[in-house]
Amino acid sequence: MSGRSVMLAVCLGWMSCPALALDLTFPGPVQQTASRDAERSSFRMPIGPFGGGSLPTELIEGSFAQVAYRVTLSKASTLDLMQALQQQVEAAGYAPVFDCESQICGGFDFRYGTDVLPEPDMHVDLGDFRYFAARRGSDVLALLVSRSGTVGFVQVSTVGGVVAAKPGAQTADMQTGGTLATKATAAPKPDRSGDDLIGRLETGDAVALDDLVFASGSSALAAGDYGSLGQLGAWLTSDPARTVVLVGHTDASGGLGGNLRLSKLRAESVRQSLLYAHKIAPNQVAADGVGYLAPRDSNLTEEGRRKNRRVEVMVTSTDLLRP
Repeated sequence: MSGRSVMLAVCLGWMSCPALALDLTFPGPVQQTASRDAERSSFRMPIGPFGGGSLPTELIEGSFAQVAYRVTLSKASTLDLMQALQQQVEAAGYAPVFDCESQICGGFDFRYGTDVLPEPDMHVDLGDFRYFAARRGSDVLALLVSRSGTVGFVQVSTVGGVVAAKPGAQTADMQTGGTLATKATAAPKPDRSGDDLIGRLETGDAVALDDLVFASGSSALAAGDYGSLGQLGAWLTSDPARTVVLVGHTDASGGLGGNLRLSKLRAESVRQSLLYAHKIAPNQVAADGVGYLAPRDSNLTEEGRRKNRRVEVMVTSTDLLRP
């Protein structure tokens, strides 16, 4: 689809439930990249930000459809893209349930706790995405929006049918029937201009270890005395209950599969440095990688690619985070 307007069929087949069809207009040329549907299925819809080690969700059952789109943008931001779609959804009679952006949603934990179509059809930049959920009677709709450069990515998830909260589902403040409206608003952020690595970690940030050095295509951490690892090692040593995960990132040189492996190896290289050079217990540090899927700068310049080759650290012992 090269046009800007598409009819979203949210049930199995185009004519099975016409009341749920939604004509969405995108702010640029749009192409459908992936879809899946089921006549009867379940969907866990996030209804709040990730916090306290869990993601609040509502279990929805009914005719399920999920569609991903790629939108060519010029200067539009994820906010512009989401607002354009959200206004159309609300105009179609859907009442807002919950919306958030990137860090307010919960960043990494929200993204990986949410049902998302696979890369590269649906790309989610962990530092620049937005989520919106809405209800119209027994029908629900969830939008997930992100972007990379001049390309926007949109996922539309819809369920039509009976809304059912199952035992054990995390349904804080859930109301069936369309009256729940929760807005995630950011608490005033403290001034962190003078904070160090540990101060940011303890307030829940994922922090890039920017003093680490990796050559393009290499998983080996260059030899050196890295201040970030010294701070992190001392913090972990002072309390054995503290745990972190290291997440590797690459530039966009090469294919996705190779870069996923490379990013994991980079994170593991940093982990090994903490274990052996700083004597950290193995159970305190995990390592993983996301390849080039969460760039923080353009891959079109060498400086941008250098910034994208990084390892980030985030605390996983969430009960130890400062409010």
